Amino acid sequence: MMGLLLLLLLSSYLHQGCQVTAQRLFTIRAVSLTVEPDSDSSRGTNVTLRCQAVVSSSGPEPLVREFSVFRDGSRVYTKTSSSSEDFLYLLPDARVSNSGKYKCEVSIEGKSMSSESRRLTVRGLSKPALHLNKDVVTEGEEVTATCRAPGETGSIFFYFYDNGNEIHEERVNGNQAEATLRFSSAGIHKIRCDYTVLITPDSYKSEESNTAIVSVKELSITPVLEVSPQYQVFEGDTLNIMCTLRNLLRSLDSPQLYLSQGTHLLSSGTTKVNHSMVALAKGPGLTFECRLDMGHVIKVATRTVLVTELFSVPTLTLAPAEVFQKEPMTLTCRSENVASERLDRKELTYTLHPLENPLISTDTGVFTGKALLFDFNYTCTAEARDIVKQSETLTVRPKVSVSTPKISIYGKAVLGQPIQILCQSDIGSLPINYTLLKGFDEVSTISVQLPGQRAIFRVTAHMPEELSKYMCEAKNSHREAPLSRRLNATVIVPLANPTLTVLPHLPDISEGDHLYLICAVKGSPPVTFKWYRVGDKLPLNTTTTDKNHKDFQIPALSKQDSGIYYCEAVNHANTIVQSDRVTIEVRMALWKKAVIGGVSLLVVSLLLLMACVLYFRSKRGKRESAAELSV
Repeated sequence: MMGLLLLLLLSSYLHQGCQVTAQRLFTIRAVSLTVEPDSDSSRGTNVTLRCQAVVSSSGPEPLVREFSVFRDGSRVYTKTSSSSEDFLYLLPDARVSNSGKYKCEVSIEGKSMSSESRRLTVRGLSKPALHLNKDVVTEGEEVTATCRAPGETGSIFFYFYDNGNEIHEERVNGNQAEATLRFSSAGIHKIRCDYTVLITPDSYKSEESNTAIVSVKELSITPVLEVSPQYQVFEGDTLNIMCTLRNLLRSLDSPQLYLSQGTHLLSSGTTKVNHSMVALAKGPGLTFECRLDMGHVIKVATRTVLVTELFSVPTLTLAPAEVFQKEPMTLTCRSENVASERLDRKELTYTLHPLENPLISTDTGVFTGKALLFDFNYTCTAEARDIVKQSETLTVRPKVSVSTPKISIYGKAVLGQPIQILCQSDIGSLPINYTLLKGFDEVSTISVQLPGQRAIFRVTAHMPEELSKYMCEAKNSHREAPLSRRLNATVIVPLANPTLTVLPHLPDISEGDHLYLICAVKGSPPVTFKWYRVGDKLPLNTTTTDKNHKDFQIPALSKQDSGIYYCEAVNHANTIVQSDRVTIEVRMALWKKAVIGGVSLLVVSLLLLMACVLYFRSKRGKRESAAELSV
């Protein structure tokens, strides 16, 4: 027993070792797909898709290969082969439904590779064949039509036509479709069909089929419509309408009659329908319809009755055409046309709506009063012999008279420069014409048409008192044209004639003095003054004052304060003016001059003294020498 177990274990070990030894190395190098004979083929061609796999392996025996064919991303065929030959996918007698993008995939022991996609286009569809089970029928009788697409496959839409008009559509996954047709009109009907093969995203349409003729016999039963009276019908007359059947056959199943006016169903019944109504004038006439419904058979009789108006729809008018708030106005309601042979105009009564309106009736259809402060909608009705007609809505929009305009400067007024003058009223209906006056002479006019627009005039003043002569007038369609006050505005006079005055006077300026640099101009304050010394980038001083002059002081002058000085000035006219330049030389102080003079005198005195001493010494030496010689 133990020996048998050892023998089995050894056999299993040797078998596993053989399997390991039998494993081979391989690689799928390439997979290609070709379409034969051509990727663009005609219907009926035998098309072959050739899938070729190039595989490298370490053994002589062929590997087991699984070939899969895909069309438009869906797997359509799979086959396993141990042959290294090309795999052929056959499409005999190809159809349009075979068109699409094809791809081949090869799988070997868990490894796979796909080819590039190739598009196959098959052109041409078979001619459809149409067959009818009957060629002579009566109205409403059924006919079965069969349309075939010989040899075609796939998803197909079939279309059926009656005298060129499409009457039925059906989608099938086959090559034929049936349609049940019914004909509601007698005569000859030419029936045809065609089909479309759907191959996403494209579709292919066939030619038309043969033509089949159906002869439809008319049923003798007909609807009859009678209206009384038929002629000389006026508003308010009573109309009697009757809908009946002629040639009723007992074999017919439950006929149904419908009497209607437009989309309004007046009455219904089986064999006879009556209806009475008061005639009203609407549009070109009253059209009635008697409709016979027998399931699949519909027959219609119509009749139009002309109705003459007793009186026309009233119109509501306003006088005057433009009315202003709280001013008198008149509304007139009137029917222009009256059938005098049936109605006296005096029988018409007019009413203004809404009834709580502020106007009073002063005559037939005439209403007067004052316009409101807001928009108001009015309508009126005309009534006679229980017939009431209403006018269209008239919206009265009272206008607002223009208020007294205000005149002002827009921006700032600088003498000698363009000045903008704004003329504006607080209230008033547009358009408003603003006229600028100088004195009482018209300068120009601006029309304000839209909200937000402004009337801004441009003028130039050369004297300050000129601006006070301007006024403006505002006028809309109201009869009054209010005038503004005269323009009251401050005029900015540009600066001129700048001067720089130096105190003390230039020849008297010495070290230690208190220097005043006074800058003065002519023009409107406030004025901003700046003082400069040539060579310095920044001003020595800047100040703003409500006066036309200002001084800048330099206390305790020194020699370093010598230089060239000037000043600048600017006001709201934004014109900078500059003074002439002044050269200031700071001289030595008097006490310094005195000290220097005293020192100089002392030095001279000492020099003279020394000279005298030397002189006297010289004289004395000469006398002593002479005395010694004489001895």
